[in-house]
Amino acid sequence: MKTDSSIYTFLATGPEAFRVLTGGLTLEGEYVFRSVTFKSLERRADGLYEPLDPDRPVYLIEFQAQSAAAAWYNLLTKIGLYGEEHPEREVRGLLIVLHARALPTRPSRVGAPESIAAAICLERFLPEWLEREPDNPFLAALAPLIITRDAALTERAPALWHAIQHAPLEPAARTALSQILEFWLFERFRSLTAEEISTMLNIFTPLEETRAYQSIFVKGEAKGKAEGEAKGKAEGKADSLKRLLTRRFGPLPAGVSARIDSADIPQLDAWLDAVLDIQSLDELLTH
Repeated sequence: MKTDSSIYTFLATGPEAFRVLTGGLTLEGEYVFRSVTFKSLERRADGLYEPLDPDRPVYLIEFQAQSAAAAWYNLLTKIGLYGEEHPEREVRGLLIVLHARALPTRPSRVGAPESIAAAICLERFLPEWLEREPDNPFLAALAPLIITRDAALTERAPALWHAIQHAPLEPAARTALSQILEFWLFERFRSLTAEEISTMLNIFTPLEETRAYQSIFVKGEAKGKAEGEAKGKAEGKADSLKRLLTRRFGPLPAGVSARIDSADIPQLDAWLDAVLDIQSLDELLTH
């Protein structure tokens, strides 16, 4: 099940999403949520909660739907990168997994609640919370992750939808949670049409007309097409530049090729404009 974009959207709804997804941790004071990419290694964190009070901890979140042997090291790397940029802040990493079996075993000294990197396993508390707080819209949005039987999820789907639509939420949060629930239902029931998912949820507005469906599928397809075209254009320019440089200077060092492959289109255009004037590879890369 794809989770990255939905988990980001979920966390962006605010402190209650953080509490639900972390098993009861609360944000004291005001926090700002954002995504962050560490440019030095092109590492992107799933989410970052930064407090307005610099004395409170920063929470860096990684959600791991599937088992990944390097998940702890990935999280620790991002903690280190953020801490390097903000050495005055206290940074705490949270590795959130669906099932305990997905937790990696190495390194063995991380994962405790008070560790710099703590583990949170959703299966250990969310089923109980869902029964205890059936009208909590944040739990309703996460239900497809923790209700494992398709028949049980189908039966409960209308109540989950109702919980989101009738909770006292800001419109943006309601839309986000609706989108998340719809998205994960489509992921779980891939053989069903949008009309059949609408029937499951007991709603009368066709999902194709909802803002959530448009955001998930229509905008997603357009964004994916645009990104694919841009990527293809950049790859073509990078290949042309490497051919020209190879003719002038011979086989390119691996580091130079990697630098070219990771460059954006404006940078590639600048290098292509300069390729006939430069006297060395080092001179080109300073452009």
